[in-house]
Amino acid sequence: MGISMLSFIGMSVGSRELAATLSIQQVLFFRAIVGLMVILAVGRALLPELRGGKLIRLHVMRNVVHFLAQYLWTIGVVMLPLASVFALEFTMPIWVAVFAFLLLKEKLTPPRIAATIGGFIGVLVIIRPGIGMVDPTAGLVLMAAAGYGLSLIFVKQLTREVSPGAIVVWMILIQLPLGFLASLMDWRPVSFSDIPWMLVAGLGALAAHYSQAQALKRLDASVVMPIDFLRVPMAALVGYYAYAEAIDLWVFLGGAIILFSNYRAVMAERRAAIA
Repeated sequence: MGISMLSFIGMSVGSRELAATLSIQQVLFFRAIVGLMVILAVGRALLPELRGGKLIRLHVMRNVVHFLAQYLWTIGVVMLPLASVFALEFTMPIWVAVFAFLLLKEKLTPPRIAATIGGFIGVLVIIRPGIGMVDPTAGLVLMAAAGYGLSLIFVKQLTREVSPGAIVVWMILIQLPLGFLASLMDWRPVSFSDIPWMLVAGLGALAAHYSQAQALKRLDASVVMPIDFLRVPMAALVGYYAYAEAIDLWVFLGGAIILFSNYRAVMAERRAAIA
């Protein structure tokens, strides 16, 4: 989980630095290129799994949604304090529960309903409507979290027949052309000084998702979630020292409410499964 947290922070910093000279579309495109290079170097054993294009339509749907979510999330990273972005992103499990109810017909249990209400309260604490002007970018980050939640629903369906490694390979292969086509609408000159940040953003993205998946595989979600929340204070410290961002205690409070709501739901469903 430590590697995952550092990698997520690295990905956000790398993306913000690149966005100073490149378009958001280019940031996503070059992140995908780095991912492709890694797959060609160490993941070639996964390529035979792609034969036949199993569930290709679901792969495409998942990656279009995920690409749009990444686009909105990166806008948030550029425009908002880093801690606010990560705190709002913690609403993703709530969106997963909502989409699982709507699309997979899973039960919306009382703990999930309570988590949804608690998450909404946490969001209100973070953005504080009525106290000054609400930054509309916060809405984009919430939309990104919803997109990530929907993407996870697609992943849940894909993993019934496809390995996680193959899902990652399809992600790179589909999002690379998406990023390229989107970049053509706002292509800006690329310099050699951008390359280190491309590597930071691209490798950070791969390492973050891989290490988080490994943590969830080895540890219970009730252990992973509180540790993962440390991303918020870590992001606040990076934002403070690297970008002179003010440390907002309301962000910590709202994020903690969201975390506690999700954690209670996980523990309640775990107890129900054991009973």
